[in-house]
Amino acid sequence: MTLRGIVFDKDGTLFDFNATWAAWARRVLEAETAGDPARLTPLAAAMGFDLDTDRFHPESPVIASTAREIAQIALPFVAETDLDALLDRWSAMAAQAPQVEATPLIPFLDNLRAAGLRLGVATNDAQAPARAHLSAAGVVEKFDFIAGFDSGHGGKPAPGQLLAFCAETGLDPAEVAMVGDSTHDLDAGRAAGMTCVAVLTGGATRADLAPFADVVLPSIADLPAWLGHAS
Repeated sequence: MTLRGIVFDKDGTLFDFNATWAAWARRVLEAETAGDPARLTPLAAAMGFDLDTDRFHPESPVIASTAREIAQIALPFVAETDLDALLDRWSAMAAQAPQVEATPLIPFLDNLRAAGLRLGVATNDAQAPARAHLSAAGVVEKFDFIAGFDSGHGGKPAPGQLLAFCAETGLDPAEVAMVGDSTHDLDAGRAAGMTCVAVLTGGATRADLAPFADVVLPSIADLPAWLGHAS
């Protein structure tokens, strides 16, 4: 197998999911319900967030759904009645959420680029906060392609973002690996005809991901060693 490109999911892959998003979720939930337990508890349940542990449940829709889908799930439980307004507000808050890198990203990505790999990001987050997060980490310029669910290619598990990466780079899907932490990522990779690499820095377990992946790694930090072994 010769890989010439890698597409990464963002949340739960480049950035540790619970370490990054738990504090954001708590702030959003309390802001939307004004701390009213009668509204806070059902909203947290709908979003799959455990208020006692400040962690997302493995089946939380927040882990793999698009930002719009998450806002749609929350809409019945908040005072806001305009989906776009809620999505815009949450996207603005998300853009400012401090990101916890799964591994130091600058040297990690520099090493991949030095090996001649073309790199992309395909996320179900919106494009603006995705670019803000990558920019804050100092790595936005290290990617040849960045797509959010609203970039015109659709969201995962459909393969549109991944095929757009191939169109942008001129690579065949068989030369590309999709790296992600959810079955949405792996389903998208499989539909695109790519190698599927799962990582465990999201909410899913090895047992959840193994049936859909060609390999399951603890984190992206283990990717270079696997690439050397697989090539």
